[in-house]
Amino acid sequence: MFDRRSMLANSLFAGAASALPAAALAEVPLPGADLYARNEEAYWAALRKQFLIPAGVVNLNNGTVGASPRPVLKAIYDSYELTEQMTQPEPEGYPIWGYGPWTEFREPFAQLMGARVDQMAVLRNATEANNVVADGFDMKPGDEVLISDEEHGSGEQPWMLKAKRYGIVVKKFNLPKPALTPADILNRINDAITPNTKIIFVSHISTNSGLILPAKEIAALARSKGIISAFDGAHAAGMLKVDLNDIGCDIYTGSMHKWLFATKGTGFLFVRDKSVMERLWPTTVTGGWDAPVRDVDRYSQIGSSNIPAMMGLLAAIKLANSIGIERIEKRHRFLADYLHGEMMKRGSKDLTSPDPTMRCAIATLDMGPVQMHELMDWMWANHRIRVRGGAPSRIRLSTPYYLEKADIDRFLDRFDAFRKMKGIA
Repeated sequence: MFDRRSMLANSLFAGAASALPAAALAEVPLPGADLYARNEEAYWAALRKQFLIPAGVVNLNNGTVGASPRPVLKAIYDSYELTEQMTQPEPEGYPIWGYGPWTEFREPFAQLMGARVDQMAVLRNATEANNVVADGFDMKPGDEVLISDEEHGSGEQPWMLKAKRYGIVVKKFNLPKPALTPADILNRINDAITPNTKIIFVSHISTNSGLILPAKEIAALARSKGIISAFDGAHAAGMLKVDLNDIGCDIYTGSMHKWLFATKGTGFLFVRDKSVMERLWPTTVTGGWDAPVRDVDRYSQIGSSNIPAMMGLLAAIKLANSIGIERIEKRHRFLADYLHGEMMKRGSKDLTSPDPTMRCAIATLDMGPVQMHELMDWMWANHRIRVRGGAPSRIRLSTPYYLEKADIDRFLDRFDAFRKMKGIA
């Protein structure tokens, strides 16, 4: 049955769909670096115009999915128009993705993430990459994978399937709520390791709380004990500067559609070197998957797929590089720290970390006695402010760089109004 909200959403979608292509293809000039030097807020306000999100909408749920900006959409549309003409110069130059090495797509993203092209495979999302990791390792009954209690279902459930099918053990440790120091997290992992631990699989940035885990230290701990280190980095690409070879992990997965604002259906798998690759079986194969010349791109061999999605990815990388990942990270932290501080002034309980170095563009709080499901519906239905969280009173607030401080102040004003309406002091 359709409820009121789904009917409203469907009508809004139908009304907006006809206007989408023209609006997306309309080019809006990017702000120059000189504007940033003169007026930072004006610079970010100008970048806001690259996104199709209506001016009256405030998106504080970028942690679920990002909105692709105009350059990305234009690259996608232009690529569809070109490829679907079927006029490729070579007789077999059909618009396919999934058979060749496609270094032109892998290399720019690898560079963004501090990796080499031979270490980076492009897949369709973090879920697919996480399943490659869980399915790909040979493990026997009783072997353990160590995960946190805050893993996304797409990170946790592939291991649960392996446990049910092959008898491995999925062991969890509890992340502190909030985390006070990186050492506290590292100690909990160290204490949970047993002689049967074969893989440590944890999020680099928790999807639940936004906590940044000490990835480099975790990777070093695993290496010292002969354990594979694997990270779910779904929130890291585009949120903050990442150097995968500096982290030193064996495996790293993620998506590009959140903070990099790339095409939906783009993800990645990083594998450190051939010694790890030799232990990680591909789970989807086509001809040539085991050819000696193949490197990590063998995990991308999924058959015919979507070239325009990859062109959108290149446009997203180009946009991020034009802004500068360090500048993006600085903006993310500024907005999240401001929002986190204001919510703490209102009596909320921190569920991420009081240490600002352990969070970036996500802050999670317990705002009890405010009920999350009531606030979420009220905010969207009445004020077009999108938030997300969990029962009963957990709210996860995401701050993409295009937000303006006025957007956050608008949310805070409406949050105060909601509490007053509910008789909450």
